[in-house]
Amino acid sequence: MEAFWISLAVIFVAELGDKSQLMAMTFATRFKAWPVLAGITIATTVVHLLSVAVGGLVGDLLPTTAIAIVAGIAFLGFAVWTLRGDELTEEESGKAARTTRSALIAVTIAFFLSELGDKTMLATITLATQHGWLGTWIGSTVGMVAADALAIVVGRMLGRHLPEKAIRYGAAAAFAIFGVILIGDAVM
Repeated sequence: MEAFWISLAVIFVAELGDKSQLMAMTFATRFKAWPVLAGITIATTVVHLLSVAVGGLVGDLLPTTAIAIVAGIAFLGFAVWTLRGDELTEEESGKAARTTRSALIAVTIAFFLSELGDKTMLATITLATQHGWLGTWIGSTVGMVAADALAIVVGRMLGRHLPEKAIRYGAAAAFAIFGVILIGDAVM
């Protein structure tokens, strides 16, 4: 159960201000919320299952102290990445806005491809090296879907008046705190 809650919190925070949230808001302006949310859920479930599989293999091969230090450094890197920010390119925005026969298929494919190698995938791999795969998988999936659902709701309600800098700084600070805690626990 601990893996679930840790993964949910970390991935929810990681997703705040991420390119995926921008995609979710963009899709939500074009399609109904439910197919967008369903597509995000399907893509996230598959990507995070792959992530915990990789994390589980890495976790079995490396000593736990080394994993904790590398995980802490990774989270500090995620903090910097978050501060730098993610933005949709014109091409990505155009793809999200195009009318398709099936919003569900469009959202699922777009999110699957955009999450490969993304910080939330890497964070899920990192979490899976230290926690059980099932709790990490479910928690990370729920955390990402919840953050993107929030983006859909807020995006529909507030449009472009989101405090993006505040969200980015808060998420970066949370990553930095998680990183310091991981490194501190490993060293002590």
